[in-house]
Amino acid sequence: MSITKPSYYIRFLNLIDALDRINPGKKLDSIEESLLDKIILGFHAKQPLLVGDLISLSEFGSQATLHGRLKNLSAMGYIKMVVNEDGRKKEVVPTKVAIKRYEEISKCLEKAVKAG
Repeated sequence: MSITKPSYYIRFLNLIDALDRINPGKKLDSIEESLLDKIILGFHAKQPLLVGDLISLSEFGSQATLHGRLKNLSAMGYIKMVVNEDGRKKEVVPTKVAIKRYEEISKCLEKAVKAG
């Protein structure tokens, strides 16, 4: 049986796993990761996302589930919910902690590719 080198993606997953082990208190479940990805993409595209927009994403779960996950992300310091100008809606924005997380994930991706 020949041993092949792990693919870039396998190396990347191993690096992400190591990153999660370094920071165990901030481990996200798949729904939280999906929501945070959506929030970061909206932030970089300069498209404001409201709490109502996010809890209506039925492909990620029920409204109650998504609302709970948004509360978790807020409690872990990944997002802030900012009241808009009329005071009736809340915009969800990533914090510096979330932005740093994505910078570290980017470094893991670069490292995985350079190792090959």
